[in-house]
Amino acid sequence: MEPLAHRVRPTKLEEFVGQEEVLGKDKILYRTIKADRLTSLILWGPTGCGKTSIAKVISNTTKYKFIQLNAVTAGVTDIKKAAEEAKNMLLNPSGKCILFIDEIHRFNKLQQDALLPFVEDGTIILIGATTENPYFSVNKALISRSMVVKLKPLTYIDIFKILKNALANKDGLAKYSIKIEDETLLAIAKLSGGDVRTALNTLELAVLTTEMNSDGKIEITKEIAANCMGKKKTMFDQSGDSHYDNISAFIKSMRGSDPDATIFYLARAIDGGEDPVFLARRITIAASEDVGLANPNALVVATSAMQAVANVGMPEARIILAEAALYIALSKKSNCAYIAIDKALEDVSNKDTGEIPMHIRNAPAQEMSKLGYGVGYKYPHDYPKHQVEQQYLPDKMLGTKYFIKDDTIE
Repeated sequence: MEPLAHRVRPTKLEEFVGQEEVLGKDKILYRTIKADRLTSLILWGPTGCGKTSIAKVISNTTKYKFIQLNAVTAGVTDIKKAAEEAKNMLLNPSGKCILFIDEIHRFNKLQQDALLPFVEDGTIILIGATTENPYFSVNKALISRSMVVKLKPLTYIDIFKILKNALANKDGLAKYSIKIEDETLLAIAKLSGGDVRTALNTLELAVLTTEMNSDGKIEITKEIAANCMGKKKTMFDQSGDSHYDNISAFIKSMRGSDPDATIFYLARAIDGGEDPVFLARRITIAASEDVGLANPNALVVATSAMQAVANVGMPEARIILAEAALYIALSKKSNCAYIAIDKALEDVSNKDTGEIPMHIRNAPAQEMSKLGYGVGYKYPHDYPKHQVEQQYLPDKMLGTKYFIKDDTIE
C-alpha cells in the first residue's frame, strides 16, 4: 500500500492547503495553473512543503502530456526520450509536454544543459522541484527562462488541517475507527517542523501500530504520537540553504548585540549537527570584524574557545561556544580595523601608491646608508612620550586616512 502522504495528496487546486502567498486565488501561480498557461517553473522550498503536490495538481489540470522524472535516477537519455514523446504529433498533438523533475539540483551541468534546447523551443515546459537555492544549483540559462517560486514551510495550522482531512479521506484513514483529540493532532503538527510528510507518516504509523481498545477504537494519545515521531524534526540542513541562513542569522545576532537571538541560532546549529569548530571559527571572525578594538580581549576569548572546542569536543563544547558567543554579543562593537584593512588593500591593489620613504627603509649594510636608506630616521623612543612627527606614508599617499577611530575605542 502506498504511504498515506501519497494517498491523500491533493488532485486539484481547491484541495491544496497552505502556500497562500503563491497559490491564493488572486496570485499568479494559481491563475496560471487554472488557465493552463504554464511557463517553466522552479519550485524551491524545504522538504514536505508541497512541491510535488503542486506538480500533481498541475498534472491533473493541464491538457499537455505530463512526464515525471527524479534527478537521482534520470539522465540525459530520459530527457531526450521525454522530448521525443512530446514531439510525436500522432500521440501528442500539442507537440509539448510538461516535464516535472524532482530534486533538479542533483542534475549535473551536462544534464541541465541537455534540457535547455527543449525548454528554449517550447517542446518541454519544465517544472523543477528543489530544496537547494536554484540560483546556485540550477543552470543560469534555465533560471532565466523559468519563474522561480519560493515556497515556505507549512504552518502547523496548515498541517493540522491536512491531518484532519487525512482522517476523513476514504483513501486515507477513514476506514479505521480512530479516536484522537485535536490537541494531539496539533502536537504532531507542531513537532513536524513544517514538513507535512513527516506529520502524515507519524499519524499513519501511530494508527497502524496501535491496538484497538475495548470500544473497538484505535485511540491515539499524545504519548503514542510522540513515540512514533521521536525527536522534533529540525528545519536545518547543514549542507543546504538553512546552513547558510542560520549561520548568517547567528553572525548578525552577535553583531547586533542580541544575546538571546545569538544563543537561539547557536542552539539551532548545534541541534542540526553543525561542526562545533566551524562555529568557533565564526565566533573568532566576529571577534575581530565586529568587536575589534572596542574590546581586543574578545579575540583572546574567541581563540581560546576555538582551541578548547577542538580539544574538548561535544557535548561539553556547547558551553564553551555559548560563553564565547555571548561574550561577543555583549561586547562593545567597532569595525574600524575591518574597514581600515579593506580600504588599504583596495588602494594597494588598484592605485600607484608610490615608494616607501627612504628614511624608514631598512639599511642592513653600511653601504646602503650612502644611498639614503634609513638616513634621517627619528627613533620615537628618544623623544617625549615616545612619539615624534615624521613621514611614514609614501609621497603619493600623504593625507590618506584608513583608521578612523570611533567612540567605542578608549
